[in-house]
Amino acid sequence: MKNLFILFLFFIGLYACSRNPYYASNKSYKKQAAAWAKQIKALPEVPISDSIQQPPYFVGTTNFNLRKPNYVIIHHTAQNGCPITLKTFTRPASQVSAHYVICKDGTVYHMLNDYFRAWQAGVSSWGNDKDVNSSSIGIELDNNGFEAFPEAQINSLLSLLHRLKQNYRIPTANFIGHGDIAPTRKNDPNYRFPWQLLANQGFGYWFDTDIKDTLPASFNTLAALRIIGYDVKDSSAAIIAFKRHFLQDTTPGMNMDARLILYNLQKKYM
Repeated sequence: MKNLFILFLFFIGLYACSRNPYYASNKSYKKQAAAWAKQIKALPEVPISDSIQQPPYFVGTTNFNLRKPNYVIIHHTAQNGCPITLKTFTRPASQVSAHYVICKDGTVYHMLNDYFRAWQAGVSSWGNDKDVNSSSIGIELDNNGFEAFPEAQINSLLSLLHRLKQNYRIPTANFIGHGDIAPTRKNDPNYRFPWQLLANQGFGYWFDTDIKDTLPASFNTLAALRIIGYDVKDSSAAIIAFKRHFLQDTTPGMNMDARLILYNLQKKYM
């Protein structure tokens, strides 16, 4: 009888695995989520230093909610196919993750609760934010880095962005690319990504199509890039990141047209 019970459990486990190849990693996810939930539920600790006056009892405020994401960071996977990326993000050794993965056919995998901190931005910064992982949602698009982005994939992305912007009131300016926040290390999403299409729907700013500005003599390219959010310690990398995002151009240097576009954008970010 005991052997039959063990055999029954074996087949149950085998059936569960056959239905979902990520049964084991999902089990790990649930265990980790439960551990974090336990920490969140715990009452704040009383200071343990003897030199601090201790309160007679705990007093919990009634006025709070969850911290919310303030940025959306868009990536390309730099891998060949969603199955490879899903495996990468479910291997502890990889040390990388994202909240969402969107496949070429438009399938959306929501891999991590939006309130949890994904390991997607790495060493990066945007404006004064030096810990982008803690303030952002990461979205990975299945793309090897050299391809255009299929319509079905972009349509799913737009639907997701609408929901995220509405749910978390993410500012228009805060929809950016991995290459924007880490210009010395990353170039995703690649220059074929349709940033203007996103901007037209409220996800990021775009320059005016009929620029009538005259560039002032005092205009400073690096100061303008800094106002938008770019880290300009490596000015060449920052310029290329800017041009990749707004001009679909990956060549170095700034000509007059690029500077006019930057000046036009600077005023939107101020």
